[in-house]
Amino acid sequence: MTRWIAALLAGALFGAGLALSRMTDPDIVLAFLDITGDFDPRLAFVLFGAVATTLIAFRPVLRRPGPLLAERFQLPLSHAIDVPLVTGALLFGVGWGLAGYCPGPALVGAAAGVDTAVIFVAAMIAGSLLQGATARRRPA
Repeated sequence: MTRWIAALLAGALFGAGLALSRMTDPDIVLAFLDITGDFDPRLAFVLFGAVATTLIAFRPVLRRPGPLLAERFQLPLSHAIDVPLVTGALLFGVGWGLAGYCPGPALVGAAAGVDTAVIFVAAMIAGSLLQGATARRRPA
């Protein structure tokens, strides 16, 4: 139960940060990507805050013997830059640039009842199911 409460609080904090910074508004994200037009630098400050937090906290947290509410840290086992990784990153970037949403802000927007976010989340779930189905068909 403690893990569920911690996850709920972390998600609420993340969602509140996204809403406070207005990163749930796709127009702000798209304005950041529009470097030759109506450029809006706000997303750069959000990105800087995330990177700074990671730089400060990541190593000290990993020096702990384990996480507070789990048996072990779950870190990627592979450091390979392969075709699926690059393809996924390209699709993510194109989708983000076209829609102005990435998963976190889209979920916050959908929870708030924003129609474009609800459509995005539905498409995201469909894409996840499609990826899962195709991944099961590919040899490991």
